[in-house]
Amino acid sequence: MNFLNMRIVFKISTIVLLFNHNVALAQIDDNQAEEPRGSVIQTLTPSKLIANGQYDIKWFNNLYTQTKSADNSGDISKNLPRETFFTSTLEAYTGVSENKRINIGVIFEFRSNVIGNRDALDVFKFDGDANTARSGLTSIAPSIKFVPFSSVNNFSIQSSLVIPLIDNEVENNVYFDQKGFTWQNRFYYDYTFEGNQFQLFSELNSEFNFGKKQEFGTNGNSTQGSFANNSLRLTPGVFFSYFPSSKFTILALAQHSQLIDLGNNFEQNFTAVGGGTKYQLTDTLNLEALYTNFIRGNDSGLGQTFNLGARLILN
Repeated sequence: MNFLNMRIVFKISTIVLLFNHNVALAQIDDNQAEEPRGSVIQTLTPSKLIANGQYDIKWFNNLYTQTKSADNSGDISKNLPRETFFTSTLEAYTGVSENKRINIGVIFEFRSNVIGNRDALDVFKFDGDANTARSGLTSIAPSIKFVPFSSVNNFSIQSSLVIPLIDNEVENNVYFDQKGFTWQNRFYYDYTFEGNQFQLFSELNSEFNFGKKQEFGTNGNSTQGSFANNSLRLTPGVFFSYFPSSKFTILALAQHSQLIDLGNNFEQNFTAVGGGTKYQLTDTLNLEALYTNFIRGNDSGLGQTFNLGARLILN
């Protein structure tokens, strides 16, 4: 996907979000009056599902940049040529059950990556330099979210099949995205402490990667497969939030990721910590900003992420 197409996609996404936001504010949902009044960031965590006929749209942007990496013994190499990877994810779900137990949706991922010690913000140039950059739509994932136990509505599972849309995982030594199918299952649970000022949210993300073993040609291109194929990645995470008000939260987070070899002769792990904030801008729209730092790893980069997101709930 060239720069012009990327700009068109982002403009369309923005217009859709703003249009639907204005429509939602102009409508009155008769059922909404029966729902507990509270901000979305408090009452509609990722563990909770939306009702039949509602829509949940999230646009999340992640910029990861690194100049350090760890080898398979955990020894750190510093002052490496900078590499930066930008991922923009658009998720859209709708409720399809009267009891808020089933949502269906789709996830799109756009990526822009630059290497060769280029500036981190060069990912937004989308220049397509064959030797240092790649950008475009990389995957699509049909998805379902469900609550397995009717008596525990704050525990849910999100199951998605990630379908790659790229020709080569690596071209001219520039990594783009995994060229392999991934069956992803995310387990969500949250707990709100008495007084509604503190909340604990936890998730376990499991990714089973399958497909052909990765192979390379003589030109620095991967001819087939992915580095992660025939492996299982487990990523537990914990998020602790403090609410000075119902519309504003400050949070701290810790995550660990473990790639387990199931036949591809490669393993990897890393640990990241960070924090952020969320703000309820309107009754239907909230914004978030997050920062994480990769503090350790094995066969992993040790960089930082800067994240911005917007979430819109439509009735």
